[in-house]
Amino acid sequence: MFTISVPASSANIGPGFDSAGVAVSRYLTLQVTKADNWQFSHTTSVIPSVRNYKDHFIYKVANQVAGWHACTLSPAHVTMESDIPLARGLGSSASAIVAGIELANQLCSLELTEREKLDYAVKIEGHPDNVAACLIGGFVVTVKMGEEASFKKLPAIDTDLVVYIPNFELKTEDARKVLPDNLIMKDAATASGVSNLMISALLTGDYELAGKMMESDLFHESYRAKLIPNYFEIRSNARSLGAYGTVISGAGPTMISFVPNGKGKEIAMKMKQLLPDYEVEALELDENGLQVKVNINN
Repeated sequence: MFTISVPASSANIGPGFDSAGVAVSRYLTLQVTKADNWQFSHTTSVIPSVRNYKDHFIYKVANQVAGWHACTLSPAHVTMESDIPLARGLGSSASAIVAGIELANQLCSLELTEREKLDYAVKIEGHPDNVAACLIGGFVVTVKMGEEASFKKLPAIDTDLVVYIPNFELKTEDARKVLPDNLIMKDAATASGVSNLMISALLTGDYELAGKMMESDLFHESYRAKLIPNYFEIRSNARSLGAYGTVISGAGPTMISFVPNGKGKEIAMKMKQLLPDYEVEALELDENGLQVKVNINN
């Protein structure tokens, strides 16, 4: 009937803690066809198998959204493919949430607006940075105040990306535990200024300054660095190869570099030589976000 594609995402972006997110060119894809009974088929090993469809995370999300609209999901065969690793800081849960919302939107003909999809995603995920990037694409700045989330997508950022994905997981809750409960006012003011200047530099195309501010975060990176092997080496080596700035992707353990446009593959190749146990890859910002292709032949 239709195909749903949702990009991976990287959140925080240094001082943009719990606020800034970017969509990146790895994807979760669902091919959905009519069926007599529900079935989920996984074509890639990164997605864990589920014995009962009712226990499938994406079905749970879709069913929850359908319930909010008093709709019953019609049975479907969902074939899933993903190159977004789990618990690595690339928004695997956010992409699944956005996919689940769209699955309900299509099966129940809800005609949800982008705003409604985001509201549901934030309600389920709890915070807007990853889900907004997955849904909208590009570099998105968000804030949640009470139950309301607001967002703004920046104009296209003219950089390549390089990601460094280690072969171990880091749960978000574990990365949260190392953070302080409070910041001193003067430190919080400085941290906020760093974040503001990073966004201003991105908007004006001053990527050198933006990268410097990315690596000057005071909110979370210094606390989480101890959880991420090779943290300082990755930042230093990437900078020596021309990267503007390198930060923890989400809660980690993946790290991500913003590098000059056209230099991504070259820098990734050289960094791979220094990190043979990592998956190092040049990626692009995905400006499209959630995409749905309906098969008009069915």
